[in-house]
Amino acid sequence: MVSLRCKMVVKEELCCLGIDYNQVELGTVELAEPISQEQREQLNKNLLKSGLELMDDKKSILIERIKNSIIEIIHYSDEMPKENFSIHLSQKLGYDYTYLSNIFTEVKGLTIQQYIIIHKIEKVKELLLYDELNLSEIAYKLHYSSVAHLSSQFKKVTGVTPSFFKQLKLKRTTNLENL
Repeated sequence: MVSLRCKMVVKEELCCLGIDYNQVELGTVELAEPISQEQREQLNKNLLKSGLELMDDKKSILIERIKNSIIEIIHYSDEMPKENFSIHLSQKLGYDYTYLSNIFTEVKGLTIQQYIIIHKIEKVKELLLYDELNLSEIAYKLHYSSVAHLSSQFKKVTGVTPSFFKQLKLKRTTNLENL
């Protein structure tokens, strides 16, 4: 689960099947009591219809926890952690960062750092489209060392500069208004 909508789908499916739960978070469900294999299979079948699935593999579960922690921090938290992501992830997940990093890279084919950068750039794009913050404020909010660093990382990931990206939005809006 990587969004609030996913959480809603999972809650709805649990309720439809009469499965009691204590909490549903991004990537995890805490059940009130164990469920039968039949309930588990039906839940998995219903979730697959929505593009979600149950996970049993410990590596896959850990990867999802890493991804969900990063997404939660970048997209749903008002403030980025003061410490490095490596320290934050290690403390939150209870594993050595080297172990987390090695497993993540092995399974996903990219490093945790690359995954973080991709999501930070997505957040930058979102903030640019909202047009509430300037680039300096966005750089500060997302803990970039400078606007130049943010801009170079943005261009490396998207192929365009932040200002060009913003101009594309303005052109689309202007074209739509002329219809």
